[in-house]
Amino acid sequence: MEVLDTGDRMDPVIGDRTFKTKSSEELYHLTLLVEWAKAARLLRVASGRLLPVKKNAKLVDRPNELRSALFAALARIGPAVTVSGWLESLFSHEYDRGLRVLLHRLYTATASVPLSDLYEVVWQAVSPLYVLDDLSPDRVGHLRTANDHDTQRVLKALASLGAVHLTEDSAELTTDGRTETARMRGEPEPGDAVLQILVELADVDAPRVWRQLLVPAAIRLDRLHSVIQDAMGWQNCHMHAFTIDGVQYGRPGGELGFRDERTATLAALLKPGAQCVYTYDFRDSSEHLITMEQFHTAAAGLHYPHCVDDTGACPPEDCGGAPGYSDLKVILADPAHEEHHAMLEWLRLRSATEFAPDRFALDEANARLLSLTAP
Repeated sequence: MEVLDTGDRMDPVIGDRTFKTKSSEELYHLTLLVEWAKAARLLRVASGRLLPVKKNAKLVDRPNELRSALFAALARIGPAVTVSGWLESLFSHEYDRGLRVLLHRLYTATASVPLSDLYEVVWQAVSPLYVLDDLSPDRVGHLRTANDHDTQRVLKALASLGAVHLTEDSAELTTDGRTETARMRGEPEPGDAVLQILVELADVDAPRVWRQLLVPAAIRLDRLHSVIQDAMGWQNCHMHAFTIDGVQYGRPGGELGFRDERTATLAALLKPGAQCVYTYDFRDSSEHLITMEQFHTAAAGLHYPHCVDDTGACPPEDCGGAPGYSDLKVILADPAHEEHHAMLEWLRLRSATEFAPDRFALDEANARLLSLTAP
């Protein structure tokens, strides 16, 4: 502890009592350091002894690579970093989920984030997974306090890497922390290959509805599904599938026999100039033609996926696909139509002037894409 300057204390004295340290597990910082080094493959255990992993010993002299290895290992040290004492936090049981939303909140912020906001976002991510209605307010309060303490511990671990600038009341990702978080999110680094694709809603005109997107070349189809949903403006409340060279990819299991979209990447299946179909909502059969346009290289300072151009607003959910959307536009354009007021009520519009099929906010689409959590 002295050599490593962990800050732990042997046999701590509290008041007039001395508490004998019986195990290294009681030394939080030392235990965290060892478990973190093991998770990053810097140390290994053999015959009850800690030994260096020789092939990774070179990282000691390469601080940037060492930081990357430790940052990547952060997801694997939940039990060591979240130690809540007599009352375990919900974060400690849902560490992966809590860590992802914590980093996501920091990554999407344009300024330092109040710690109270970070505590809240972690709590809101993990608490809905548990039934807390039967607990007393005091018990829930204790759980929230434990959750906040563990969130603080994770932030301190990030700060020790130089990934977060941490003050008494706020936190902000550093440049290095932003780079590592982008890598964890699967975003391409500057110079990596990205694909320019065109996603167009089939059989829809006046106006056409399409989005031109830049996505990582290694993007999986399940991730591409989420990107299309946010870029187009859908609400992701129906089933979907990709059809590529006659083969359908979607969520595995069930009776439809889809190939697992999580195991397929876009660039491996299609070359520039090729096309495939993305179908959303099998009842309405909203088909999107995806065209692979060309490769680019990722630029510094730009987040991926990214929408670079667009036309037309997304149709309302459950409007009947392309034919239903065409009928809807006719009905709303004619105040005398017998279904005009019914459609306004269905869309929760006060007037047909609020319905603007040619209006689409590119900035809002990119804000949604930025808000996509890590896969």
